Amino acid sequence: MALNHAGQFYSGFDRLGPWCSPTGSPAPLSCETGCGEGSWILVCRLLVPTQVSLLSMEEDIDTRKINNSFLRDHSYATEADIISTVEFNHTGELLATGDKGGRVVIFQREQESKNQVHRRGEYNVYSTFQSHEPEFDYLKSLEIEEKINKIRWLPQQNAAYFLLSTNDKTVKLWKVSERDKRPEGYNLKDEEGRLRDPATITTLRVPVLRPMDLMVEATPRRVFANAHTYHINSISVNSDYETYMSADDLRINLWNFEITNQSFNIVDIKPANMEELTEVITAAEFHPHHCNSFVYSSSKGTIRLCDMRASALCDRHSKFFEEPEDPSNRSFFSEIISSISDVKFSHSGRYIMTRDYLTVKVWDLNMENRPIETYQVHDYLRSKLCSLYENDCIFDKFECVWNGSDSVIMTGSYNNFFRMFDRNTKRDVTLEASRENSKPRAILKPRKVCVGGKRRKDEISVDSLDFSKKILHTAWHPSENIIAVAATNNLYIFQDKVN
Repeated sequence: MALNHAGQFYSGFDRLGPWCSPTGSPAPLSCETGCGEGSWILVCRLLVPTQVSLLSMEEDIDTRKINNSFLRDHSYATEADIISTVEFNHTGELLATGDKGGRVVIFQREQESKNQVHRRGEYNVYSTFQSHEPEFDYLKSLEIEEKINKIRWLPQQNAAYFLLSTNDKTVKLWKVSERDKRPEGYNLKDEEGRLRDPATITTLRVPVLRPMDLMVEATPRRVFANAHTYHINSISVNSDYETYMSADDLRINLWNFEITNQSFNIVDIKPANMEELTEVITAAEFHPHHCNSFVYSSSKGTIRLCDMRASALCDRHSKFFEEPEDPSNRSFFSEIISSISDVKFSHSGRYIMTRDYLTVKVWDLNMENRPIETYQVHDYLRSKLCSLYENDCIFDKFECVWNGSDSVIMTGSYNNFFRMFDRNTKRDVTLEASRENSKPRAILKPRKVCVGGKRRKDEISVDSLDFSKKILHTAWHPSENIIAVAATNNLYIFQDKVN
């Protein structure tokens, strides 16, 4: 990532050297998405949900797209401003974020121009809308938060965009469209939209379309509600693009996009006696190519591959992925840290990636007994599990993502660190999404955490890590080396520089 030959991360636009490992040895990052040996640059840092583009490619702030009604200062960020999900659409031209306040902010990639060649990778606010509102279940005396848990895009079929967003209970299908013309010359309405007295209408007019300022509208097309007793943790669009599934702690439901009042329960792990409950569903995803297959992970660190052709209720899995526990690492916290927080199919559909508290694992669909690759994300926290348990950080749910060619893995950590692992060279790097180091042309060095008593000048002690700053949500452009990293209410976008 934007590392020069000295192992530094650069956020300007100069040509830089190859990747380096934390030790400083060269390790070229293989990329099969057509980005070559380019270096990474900081494209922009955006406050969400503020409608303002910060750190433009020039030294000054681009104020053309600032909407003052959405401005919020970073120092006054509230709980509602914290980003809870990040997702690129299928082309990568749009990037959606959801926050704990129930808002969805969509960013659009800046189009390249002859006068501003460097602006191509920057994302600016395209649309902002309130997706969910707080609700209250009076029967259960339960408050339902407006927080957006997941966003999933549908492939674009026409000029409009469609996306799914969900909170704990309700999934909504949104249509985002542009309008730059308006009809004028109604017969039954005046220019302000008020109905006319029919007795005063003496002529017949043909309405005409007049140009107007571009307006982006977000309208809810479907609302899928009242199907989950427990909190929804995952939604996934099927490859047939006619159905999608939503998963909560104990059940997975299959929906048709055209039917909102009925869903099919395809997984139910709820025991007859809730006192016998031993595991819950933590994440679920459809296979990218086979519409009949999906996987779901559990709090026991297991993954089940299911085939909907076998039976209507997939209570029996086709494959069961589990790694035997090493007795030498057994501790009081073993069950907690083995819980899988995220599961992702590779783009090819051949592999599954899972994230637990300390590691990222890659599984081959043809080998169920152990993962083919295991990457330590922050093994230095193993000695800190007791304090992490006391402050509830041990229950944080980190996500993981593939790059476009499935050759690199990215996931988050604490202190606003995020980790990248090259599957080909087995090199890794730790980088920090920091507001203090996000100025144009600033140099960000790879970070390294020191465990022992002595530490070097450029290292940070494990005791100095800020556990309130955490990278839980990340996204990777589907075809290019562009990544989005969410840190509290800041969205950092990095791009591979190509000559």
